[in-house]
Amino acid sequence: MPNAADRPRRVTVDPEGPLLVEGPVEVVADDGTVSVSRRFTVAVCTCRRSRTYPWCDTSHRRRRVKRQEEPSTADPSTTEEPEASS
Repeated sequence: MPNAADRPRRVTVDPEGPLLVEGPVEVVADDGTVSVSRRFTVAVCTCRRSRTYPWCDTSHRRRRVKRQEEPSTADPSTTEEPEASS
């Protein structure tokens, strides 16, 4: 049984997603607003893109940061330029 008195609350961290917290959960925002979920497991948004913040709505999946592409291996000094027409 989750959240029994003899067992701590479990929080699972996903580096590319939300915090998964065994519920029920109360989340207190920095402005004092309290959000409550009585679900068995709750996904708490960490990217602040969620339309249902503080709960995750998977918005983080739509805006993943693309990794930088590998730099070109071509030497710019050997690149041919198009000839100018006279």
